[in-house]
Amino acid sequence: MTSNSKERGMIFNAEMVRAILSGQKTQTRRIVKNVSSDSCMTLKEPSKNRDGIYTHVMDAPKHGLCPHGNVGDRIWVRETHHLDQYGYTYKADGDWIKEMRENGAFGCDEKWTPSMHMKRCASRILLEITNVRVERLNDISEEDAQAEGVSPSAHAITPPEAVYRVGFGELWRSIYGDENWEKNSWVWVIEFQRVQEQSND
Repeated sequence: MTSNSKERGMIFNAEMVRAILSGQKTQTRRIVKNVSSDSCMTLKEPSKNRDGIYTHVMDAPKHGLCPHGNVGDRIWVRETHHLDQYGYTYKADGDWIKEMRENGAFGCDEKWTPSMHMKRCASRILLEITNVRVERLNDISEEDAQAEGVSPSAHAITPPEAVYRVGFGELWRSIYGDENWEKNSWVWVIEFQRVQEQSND
């Protein structure tokens, strides 16, 4: 991490947190906002004295327009969690938490804090961005879909060469809806590697 690098929080659901922890997930996709109908983004806003400056969305990464970070920046993972006298526990660790609850380690007043409210000090996973690019959502390759950490589709009619792509589509629809998938929006493709596990002891 260089002196110019930045850290930003990013929300991941429990399934994706487990995929990161297991090393299966090394990519994430997020919708590109503020893209015009001609697939351009603003570099400089127009003013009274000059026209605006624009770039095609495919060239947005080289101009540093990704709001989630650039190569070398770091992402701290926001996830659903709980803090009590024993320290932090994380909902993604479901099996372990269930066992602890059954053994009486958690009280009946246990409450989860949503991922969006996680503070930096509570995060246990730190990622470093290794590449940023832009593509259409539906253009994801089978290899990249697997790098998203999704489970392969279990539908019998799914071609064997597309089980991860179909699995990714299923996950995306469950989060954003069928209409969003059909829209085939531009997405940021953020590749990362895990660099550190935070200690909360």
